[in-house]
Amino acid sequence: MAEQQTADIVIVGGGVIGSSIAYWLGASPDFAGRVVVVERDRTYARASTPLSAGGIRQQFSIRENIEIGLHAQDFLHQAPDLLAVDGERPDLTFREAGYLFLAGPSGRDILAENHALQTACGAAISWCEPDELARRFPWLNTADLSAGAFGERGEGWIDPNALLQAFKRKARDLGADYVDAEVVGIDRDGGRATGVRLSDGRRIAAGTVVIAAGPHSGAVGRLAGVEIPVGPRKRSVFVFGCRTALWPEEPGRLGPLTIDPSGVFVRPEGAGFICGVSPPEDQDPESWDDQVDWPMFEEVVWPALAHRVPAFEAIKPTGAWAGWYDYNSLDQNALVGRHPEVGDLIVATGFSGHGLQQAPSVGRAVMELITVGAYRTIDLTRFGLERIATGAVVKERNVV
Repeated sequence: MAEQQTADIVIVGGGVIGSSIAYWLGASPDFAGRVVVVERDRTYARASTPLSAGGIRQQFSIRENIEIGLHAQDFLHQAPDLLAVDGERPDLTFREAGYLFLAGPSGRDILAENHALQTACGAAISWCEPDELARRFPWLNTADLSAGAFGERGEGWIDPNALLQAFKRKARDLGADYVDAEVVGIDRDGGRATGVRLSDGRRIAAGTVVIAAGPHSGAVGRLAGVEIPVGPRKRSVFVFGCRTALWPEEPGRLGPLTIDPSGVFVRPEGAGFICGVSPPEDQDPESWDDQVDWPMFEEVVWPALAHRVPAFEAIKPTGAWAGWYDYNSLDQNALVGRHPEVGDLIVATGFSGHGLQQAPSVGRAVMELITVGAYRTIDLTRFGLERIATGAVVKERNVV
């Protein structure tokens, strides 16, 4: 007979989302139960979080995403204290160098609408006409740009693995148990989720099951007999060096994470840069392939970089890696909330590349659902699972 354990909350997935949920539950004065986090890859070698670019921003087109980004910047500034264990404070290396979104003639109106909403929410985003872009960022080719939007504070990037490990370490310090296994079954009693079965033969009975399994979430959902439109989409990140200094007058300065109108992004990384782009939707199948897409660099990314930053006409690729988005094929926005048909099943997935920066807010939101039954800070009702059945998409226009 399989070994049986009991937990109040079982979280399927110990990445940054699952570990954030475990942390917030442990830190909540309204929760005193047992939390078990089940993670299939204890090394996180193929996890999405450590392979991400680590971006933090408020430049979104949906109010909830902007509010999540504002909370992320506040949390990251407090994180060394909030996530300290035995006096050891984590170093997340928050590089607050800003995001710079650029628009061509056809994108100016959308950029302006987004900027108006962002500033109304309290984000420190500056509007830049082409002459202002040329003055502030003289390394840019601005000839075909109509405008730009720059994050003056609260935007940049962090060490993604450092945040994951800090959440995990603090969650364990607060009492969460981490189990190295794969969930192979989710048990139901009629319309309720009652526990999980593991690859090592154990069963854990649970008061609530949370699916926070990143790109695996669709497959995990099917174990419970529910459809979650989330699967893996490969993204390649390329590393290169440039002999020409973009800001020689300020050797210690960091340039912003810059998003070209083509969708290509680039930002500093160490002594060089990293860059990438999301492929067109019709060329973006579900895939666990981990081979770097070098033709994309040669045919799409580098030409766009060379056009936008003349110094990048002569660069030297020095490396690359591939990772996976937990891609929500419905609308590329988070799926967060209780499942409308299966009681005691909560889902937190589908972030489509934004999971790292949304982890602090989503972890807190799921804790609120569990402890008080409703959102108390940022209302994420709009991201609920009901829209899977209704098709009421929530479209984010600033997906990078």
